[in-house]
Amino acid sequence: MKLNRLLGILTVLLQRDSVTAPELAERFEVNRRTIGRDIDALCLAGIPVVTRQGAGGGISIAEGYKLDKNVLTADELSGIIAALKGIGSVTGRTHIEQTLLKLRAGSGAVVSLKEPVIIDLASHYKGQLTVKIELIKRGVLEARLIEFDYYYEKGAVRRRIEPYFVIFQWTAWYVFGYCTDRRDWRMFKLQRLWNLELSDEHYPVRDIPPERRDFNARFTDDISLAALFDPSERYKLIETYGLECYSETPEGLLFEIGFTNRDYIISWLLSFGGRVRVIEPLDIADEIQAAAKNILAKYK
Repeated sequence: MKLNRLLGILTVLLQRDSVTAPELAERFEVNRRTIGRDIDALCLAGIPVVTRQGAGGGISIAEGYKLDKNVLTADELSGIIAALKGIGSVTGRTHIEQTLLKLRAGSGAVVSLKEPVIIDLASHYKGQLTVKIELIKRGVLEARLIEFDYYYEKGAVRRRIEPYFVIFQWTAWYVFGYCTDRRDWRMFKLQRLWNLELSDEHYPVRDIPPERRDFNARFTDDISLAALFDPSERYKLIETYGLECYSETPEGLLFEIGFTNRDYIISWLLSFGGRVRVIEPLDIADEIQAAAKNILAKYK
């Protein structure tokens, strides 16, 4: 769009002493005549753009016209760049790069875009994830319903919701919205959500109850686990829960923690094979024993 291109040209001119029309044409994928009209538009808007012909010439901003360069410190800008690059790992990159360009022009700090902190929020199915997030964002911004197939422990259902937020939490992406089937607020994991469609139907924006805005409320540690791990699994416990997550005992590493999801507890414990023994709760110990017998039976 012309407005975005004008802002982009202005950003480049504020960042560099001089730039040529062919450079701008290549950067913004237009012809030189279009760049000429854009420069005229900037002049009419009161931006003092100067054009010099011949060798060493180019397009520049008149001396003295600069942005305030004390808005952001180097550390502040570095943090913003890291966050933007993280979001850019699962969304279209063009608008992220344009934002980074504007930030660099608006700060006196010299910051390389080769930020030392790398945040990659994508997954092995990044392509589908990007499409889902962009489609849901459109639904939120345009107040349009979305529909999708949702897969969970009881099978698959078709859901229709009013989307409000895309959320990254606890290593997974979710969409939060008002489910028209359940007539309640729900969170759906994007990994379980497929055949997503953006409806032409619009919805009136609702006020989200304050208690439903606490997205951590669904992650309650209401199941207590105590288990003994073989010392060989020490590094795995530290990797996930830190140095002080267990205590040394003659029988092994005593690990005690609260969990939210029972199915996750069981699958996580089973991943250690015979190198862990559940002390409590006893019903989880019984279920793991039954699962182990079932696995053994399949290999007989």
